[in-house]
Amino acid sequence: MRYTLDINGRKHTVDVDGDTPLLWVLRDTVDLKGTKFGCGVALCGACTVHIGGEAVRSCRMPVSAVGHAAVTTIEGIGATPAGAKLQKAWLEIDVPQCGYCQAGQIMTAAALLNRNKAPSDAEIEGAMNGNLCRCATYLRIREAVKQASREILGSAAAPKGA
Repeated sequence: MRYTLDINGRKHTVDVDGDTPLLWVLRDTVDLKGTKFGCGVALCGACTVHIGGEAVRSCRMPVSAVGHAAVTTIEGIGATPAGAKLQKAWLEIDVPQCGYCQAGQIMTAAALLNRNKAPSDAEIEGAMNGNLCRCATYLRIREAVKQASREILGSAAAPKGA
């Protein structure tokens, strides 16, 4: 079946079975390799993308369920205000070690900052819960989210609960 997907602001027409997970359409058909396969059962967060601005696990999302919603991947998140601030903070704080989970971490964090520009530590941890990092860079991830939040707010003041 043919589907026209809006991915990172560009239209892509793909001819795949409707049950094909969006992850594999992105990686194998559209050739966007930034979204990673982790567990395949939507538990680890490595495959997180945005659909209509919401963080979604693409390994379990059939391409037929995307409809006309805009899909944003790690390759496109830097074009958004929150995504650009997060990517900058990720580099400045030196968050990744192996880096495998980081695309999903950034995508989840960007969805959080789109909903809540000044999340508390508890809100950050709640939102990021379920995004697994084998290297355990969770404290640096939280600090990068807080730094991006400060930059979004345009202030050096720490977000509430810091």
